[in-house]
This record gives sequence, C-alpha cells and structure tokens, in this order.
Amino acid sequence: MKKLLVFSLIAFLVCNCKQEQRYTQNSKEIDAVKSIITAYNNKDWPTILSKYADTSKTRFNSHLMDSKDIIKYHQQNDVNYSKRGFVDQGQVYEMVTDNDGKTWVNFWGDWKATLKGNNENVVVHIHSTSRFIDGKIVEDYGYWDPSEIISNLQDIAAKKSLQTVTD
Repeated sequence: MKKLLVFSLIAFLVCNCKQEQRYTQNSKEIDAVKSIITAYNNKDWPTILSKYADTSKTRFNSHLMDSKDIIKYHQQNDVNYSKRGFVDQGQVYEMVTDNDGKTWVNFWGDWKATLKGNNENVVVHIHSTSRFIDGKIVEDYGYWDPSEIISNLQDIAAKKSLQTVTD
C-alpha cells in the first residue's frame, strides 16, 4: 500500500508539473528571422518591415534607430558594395525565453561583401538578437566588427583623393 501511495504521488507530480520550454531551434519566431535574412539578401524591404512592430527599436552596433529606418540604413551602406549578403553555410538560430518571460531569437552568421571601389571581398561575423511579442519584433540588436570595411573604405577614399590631386 505504501508503494502504491508513493507511486501515485510521483505520477501526480509528474503529470501536474508544468514543463516550460525555454530554448528551441525551431519556432515561428526563428522562421521570421530567417525570412528577414533572406529578404535582406534579396533587398526585399517590405518583407523585412512586415516582421517589425510599429514602435520597435533597432540598434546596429552603436547606431540606434526606429526599426522603420532599417531600410534607409541598409540602402545608404549598399552604395559601397557591388554585392553583399549573408552566407548560407554555418548560420545558427536559437530562441530563448529569459527569466522575465521575454522571447528572444539569436542569430549568428557570416556576411560577405565585395567593395565597389577595390573589388575587395570582406567577411564579417554577425550576431543579432530580436525580442518578439505576439509574433512581431519589438526590439533588436545587431553586433559586428566593421573595422575591415571602414579600413577599406578609407583606402578607397584616399586613393580617389590622391588621384584627383595628381590629375
């Protein structure tokens, strides 16, 4: 009888304990971030904007903006590249629920571009994290080291300036 009581108590606890999933690599939020990566590669700006809440905020490194300004940000940078986009291989996505119950999708991947001014190829490692509420991004952050791009753009500008002086 004692064993039956203990077994029943264990079964009751197992059945009634809520198992909260706090980490996954498959979710509709991850699919939304994947679609943003694909849309970015294709310059499909409306698809990107459709994933954001109207009041969302974005920070790329130290640049803070309303998420609706992401397109302008990318277009201003795109003038420097003959081609650019995220590399398909090696991308990692995960969704976590933090201790405050907030849902975040993290992304790690490589971004590759060819600079217009010197045809130099650069590869930049990117990390981004996006917080979702009701299927929409309400805030996101992107981090990368732009020093190789900046150095190349400075060299291109210096060569143009030198060429102008010698012409």
